[in-house]
Amino acid sequence: MLIRNARGWPLSGEADGDVELADVPVIDVRIGGGRITESAPGLRAVANEEEIDAGGCALLPGLHDHHVHLRALAAAQASVQVGPEQVRTAAELRSRLRSHDASRPAGAWLRCVGYHESVAGPLDRWALDRMLPGSDRPVRVQHRTGALWVMNSAALARLGLDVDGVADVAAADGAAAGAAGDESGVERDAGGRVTGRLWRMDRWLADRLPARSTDLTGALAEMSARAAALGVTGFTDATPGAGEGDVAAFAAAVADGTIAQRLVCMAPADVADIPVVSVAPGSAPGRFSLGPVKILLDDDTLPSLDDLADQVRQAHAVRRPVAVHCVTRVQLVLTLAALDVAGRLPGDRIEHGAVIPAEMVPVLCGLTVVSQPHFVAERGAQYATDVAPEDLPDLWRLRTLIDGGVAVAAGSDAPFGGADPWHVMRAATSRPADLGPGETVDPATAIRLFLGEHTAPGVPRLVAPGYPADLVLLRCPPWEAVRSLVSELASELASDLVAATFVGGDQVYSRYSG
Repeated sequence: MLIRNARGWPLSGEADGDVELADVPVIDVRIGGGRITESAPGLRAVANEEEIDAGGCALLPGLHDHHVHLRALAAAQASVQVGPEQVRTAAELRSRLRSHDASRPAGAWLRCVGYHESVAGPLDRWALDRMLPGSDRPVRVQHRTGALWVMNSAALARLGLDVDGVADVAAADGAAAGAAGDESGVERDAGGRVTGRLWRMDRWLADRLPARSTDLTGALAEMSARAAALGVTGFTDATPGAGEGDVAAFAAAVADGTIAQRLVCMAPADVADIPVVSVAPGSAPGRFSLGPVKILLDDDTLPSLDDLADQVRQAHAVRRPVAVHCVTRVQLVLTLAALDVAGRLPGDRIEHGAVIPAEMVPVLCGLTVVSQPHFVAERGAQYATDVAPEDLPDLWRLRTLIDGGVAVAAGSDAPFGGADPWHVMRAATSRPADLGPGETVDPATAIRLFLGEHTAPGVPRLVAPGYPADLVLLRCPPWEAVRSLVSELASELASDLVAATFVGGDQVYSRYSG
């Protein structure tokens, strides 16, 4: 393929700030064997070479979402949204649950996502039971953080969890003998009764819920197609506790073309690389790889310094970097201490970095912080009441990290944040006056948050020979793309910028096809 008359951008990892975007030259870009083989003005076409005229528009490395939860995102498509954006009061939540209860087949699960206490306060099984009195509909509601599921009494019974805490395995959906397993995340009240609140039990639930609850393959394909239309050519899946079966399923979804993008999958240190045999046109073995070892931290269950250092050593022993979930000050302090004890490996990452005290910025140099700058826009009202006042100045740092020499990349954290990378970029350029306006970045820097290497997010990719032909062709020149991110109509304009998307040289989206 030969893409003619394109403005390849960014020009280099460092020089863009010294170049006016209006001066970005027009070049031709040749693709072969899944990579860029030439980029120069006036290339001559060769026999049987497909040509695309970019008309002077911007050609960028494809966007890579460096932190996303693909299965949860796919499942969210078939779920009921009950966040503050959809319902604002207990009465509205009750009405929404009853409406969906009436429209679902008898016995089918009602899966709700995005809940926050600002809607109707803390939920438990009794609160959900009151919203659907006398119903045998199993209901599960996920908190917007992803850390908590709340079940009604019917759901607890279907899961084999008796309200008095005695597991009734035979009654559980899809459960086999002995399936009760580790229930350490099951919350109980002072009398020992199950409250319906299940903490960090996604794997436990996945093993017990019926596979028929969602058409995961179709949902993944739809999710992949929508991402391609946004210019996304790669994902790093950050599903906590992903096992060998999960990784194999992801590899198969890439191999058969269900997921068109390149996929890096976080997995425990004992999960080995899985060979991928390409079975679908346009898919390729090189599109799937193992990524860092994810380490999930919660303040209530923090490991000791020695235990966390051991986890880091285990990952490094198999030449895998770590990606440590850090959303509080204490989690970050513990992680940096563990890395001091165990040593660092190139590619080690801090996931989220929601609270970073200024004095810790220099210590982060050499690591990559994978941030979600859109959370300030999406959750600003909740942060004002939920976050400790002393943490507000340190919330979701961006500009100070970059100015301090820390490598920074962005991930959507979808479905726990918005999945559109252009909205993430927009949020990075604008902050509320009371939530760190000095942390904003310019639009070109915001775009580069998604242009890092798939396995090294802090290393920029370029439109240059030797790089994978993971590319996004915009409908406008670079300077118009930048202007759209700061326009008053940015929410409507930015996601509409993409004309075509290529993964490994294969066109996976075209605005003009059909």
